[in-house]
Amino acid sequence: MTRALAAVFDGTPQHISLRELTAPRPGRGELLLRVAGCTLCGSDLHSFDGRRTVPVPTILGHEIVGEIEELGTPAVDVAGQPLQIGDRVTWAIVAHCGSCFYCRRGLPQKCLQAVKYGHEAFRPGRELLGGLAEYCLLTPGTSIVRLPDELPLSVACPASCATATIVAALEAAGELRDRSLCIFGAGMLGLTACAMAHAQGVSQVVCVDPQASRRQRAMEFGATRGAASEELGDVMRDSVDPQGFDAVLELSGHGQAITAAVPILRMGGTLVLVGSVFPGASMSVSPEQIVRRQLTLRGIHNYAPRHLALAVDFLAAQQERYPFAELVSEWLPLSSINAAFALSRQPEVIRIGITPRTAGD
Repeated sequence: MTRALAAVFDGTPQHISLRELTAPRPGRGELLLRVAGCTLCGSDLHSFDGRRTVPVPTILGHEIVGEIEELGTPAVDVAGQPLQIGDRVTWAIVAHCGSCFYCRRGLPQKCLQAVKYGHEAFRPGRELLGGLAEYCLLTPGTSIVRLPDELPLSVACPASCATATIVAALEAAGELRDRSLCIFGAGMLGLTACAMAHAQGVSQVVCVDPQASRRQRAMEFGATRGAASEELGDVMRDSVDPQGFDAVLELSGHGQAITAAVPILRMGGTLVLVGSVFPGASMSVSPEQIVRRQLTLRGIHNYAPRHLALAVDFLAAQQERYPFAELVSEWLPLSSINAAFALSRQPEVIRIGITPRTAGD
């Protein structure tokens, strides 16, 4: 019987405890993985701080890389290639059934039978479904991507959340080569969006963030200009066609940013909302403006399996061009989980990583 150390969240804000659980033997269609590392996402912080609710008790963490420890039955990755013991992989945040109402309509991330890693309440034998543990059980319907050997942990972990989500968001924004894009927020999502847009040939990539240090960092990831929200008027005069941006990605979740996004779109432009994953102020938009200006409004929450595969391909191809590895400030052992959450609140921190054990354990 394998024992697994896990950080368990019981719903009490800012309280998490270490427990030893039993790692199950994987059944049909399941895999047991030894967690190599997990980075703390912004939504983990929202849950931990009580700004959003998750089923409890639970094991948080969904930006995970693991090594296959045991296969319940033969399994394949998203490319259809057989998986083997020892393969280093990442996987989609949502396991889907493939046949329900939403799966049939191209929204597997909203599957009616979904298992969402890092968001599941304990069930007997199914406790280890999050990244803040030594082991993670993968259920049937999980889309798995084998990772290239040269992709380091710091770059690979965010692929299954931030990177794949931005692939989906830019897909929703439409064709942007030689066009203009405004990005609200210069956290992991925003910096990834800057890099991906730059790599795709977007001519103007403006990143808006209140912190000067984050705006400067956005330039390292391909932004053509960083701006505070009060500077948007100057940006429109100096850097962008006066008709407005072709698309805006709102990644911060702040109501003021959403309000500011609509007026700066050109006629026929697209607004993609991604950051509003916790309760906040209502959005005030005139339906007349949407109609007369022929605007498109899209919401993106999570992603489909193809987006994860494309995310890993992007990171493998571009990790030398953009400093993704530097975005994980520090790696801490699972035993220091409370310190890791405290560090994650620091404004200059993009990601903190968790490894199951200290070196030498």
